[in-house]
Amino acid sequence: MFNNTLGVRVLKNESKTPPNEVRAGQALGDTSIAEFRRELHELADWIADYREKIEERPLSTNVQPGGILSQLDRDSPEKGTPFEKIFAEIDRVIVPGVVHWDHPQFMSYFGCTTTNPGILAEMITGALNVNTMTWRTAPAGVELETLVLDWLRQWLTLPNEFTGVVYDTASTSTMHALATAREQVAPNTRKLGLTGRDLPGFRIYASDQAHSSVEKGTIAIGVGEDNVQRVPTDAEFRMDVAALRAMIERDLAEKFRPLAVVATVGTTSTASVDPVPEIAKICREHKMWLHIDGAYGAGLALLPECKSVTAGWNEADSIVVNPHKMLFIPLDFSALYMRDIGRLRRLFTLAPEYLHLRDPVGAEINYMDYGVQLGRRFRALKAWVVWRTFGREGIAARIRDHLRLARLFAEWLKNDERFELAAPVMMGVVCFRFIASNPDNLDNLNATMVERINASGIGYITQTKLRSRTVMRIGLGNILTTEQHLRNVWELIQTAANGI
Repeated sequence: MFNNTLGVRVLKNESKTPPNEVRAGQALGDTSIAEFRRELHELADWIADYREKIEERPLSTNVQPGGILSQLDRDSPEKGTPFEKIFAEIDRVIVPGVVHWDHPQFMSYFGCTTTNPGILAEMITGALNVNTMTWRTAPAGVELETLVLDWLRQWLTLPNEFTGVVYDTASTSTMHALATAREQVAPNTRKLGLTGRDLPGFRIYASDQAHSSVEKGTIAIGVGEDNVQRVPTDAEFRMDVAALRAMIERDLAEKFRPLAVVATVGTTSTASVDPVPEIAKICREHKMWLHIDGAYGAGLALLPECKSVTAGWNEADSIVVNPHKMLFIPLDFSALYMRDIGRLRRLFTLAPEYLHLRDPVGAEINYMDYGVQLGRRFRALKAWVVWRTFGREGIAARIRDHLRLARLFAEWLKNDERFELAAPVMMGVVCFRFIASNPDNLDNLNATMVERINASGIGYITQTKLRSRTVMRIGLGNILTTEQHLRNVWELIQTAANGI
């Protein structure tokens, strides 16, 4: 047959192979639509049951290293396997071998922001399987990314001159921001590199509570992790501005070049907020790049009563926010905003011949030009679906409830003399410490309590270090978590304390 538009002959599959000669797993092409449809319906029911009854599952199992592999066939598959058998192994081996981050009593890290609309969107994304590297390869993918980034920019109250791009995680976003900062003070590093040039040693500053992605970023861009200067923090675990200024002046005297400051809005351990306006003033004085790591805490900007968290953002050169941490987008989705994002494009754009296609007028954005990635998932679809489903008001209401639960948990702690708060409660994060025992052994006891709680399969929390002391920590962000779930975890913590 012929395609009348292009005049290209399209051949039908006219294979005469008798059906009885095509065995399962050997037929060419995909599995049949009938089989796929049946499996899809079964999987949809399984996913819905999983979400509905997830709190009935053990949150985690005490599996030992290698325990999953020991239950699976280690030989690479030579012949095909029916999906029924594959899924049976998923249900029997894989699912019991994961920590169920979606569980409403998983209160580790920053909680989990999976939602039903997000799961549906991920299924559609998998079916479409488009590459959003250029407008031509995915017009809807590129334009939807531009749209949801602008929605988020408005919610964050960022000025119009900020433009965004989507990556996987904040580590990737921060690396791109620091690479752009490096190019501003060491032009032509893109072409010439750093070696063999008469360049000073660069310094990047972050608080002693900032995320380790700062060091990873400096490793990737050739600045070196030893050139990350960790600035002391105050009693509320916020960057000490006076200490920052003193460190910069010392480095200048020693012939280093201050390159950038990473200010954090929602630090990893305590969710503290650095004094961004004061930090911005120092950056302007020394012509330094100001990057704001708002991966977790920037989401608070959606709440009118929390707008103070945005102070100083309009002075930044770049800011990262992870909607998969607070804004109910499933992993992974990180948005980097940059003032004059053309600087990022000039650093990373390449146009090999196999990608050199003339774009139509109006298709100004090819997102492959804004980072090291060429292939890019259609991440914007899940943001568009989730945010349209809930709206800003619905998102804000859910965040507001997590803040309420965090304050409630802090009250329970204050009313139990065996515990103390280890940091101010800033967001949906509470750091606390068991203190009713021998002070010389408290670090070990707090760590032991975390291990016992997590081993129970009923709750899951984390530990961290604050001022060299081991403390326990909960993070609230799961859309399924209710006050009763929080009370269940509190009772588990109290039981662990009784055991100690």
